Amino acid sequence: MIKRTLISFVGFSLIALGLIFILLPGPAVIFIPLGLAILSTEYHWAKTWLRKSQRIMRTNAQKLDLWWLRFKSRNR
Repeated sequence: MIKRTLISFVGFSLIALGLIFILLPGPAVIFIPLGLAILSTEYHWAKTWLRKSQRIMRTNAQKLDLWWLRFKSRNR
């Protein structure tokens, strides 16, 4: 019971900090997935959201890589 409460507190705190960092300058991209990863050890819904966020970040990173390669090749 104490372990689950502690995991919930830490996980939700990191997600809340990440949401604050969306509005203020800060590493929201680090805190939100970290909070979800901690929560996913106890909650199935957190594991689902963690996988969705990983998929979205991977897709966007691939798009950014392709854009950067095209940008570099045009500016040579």
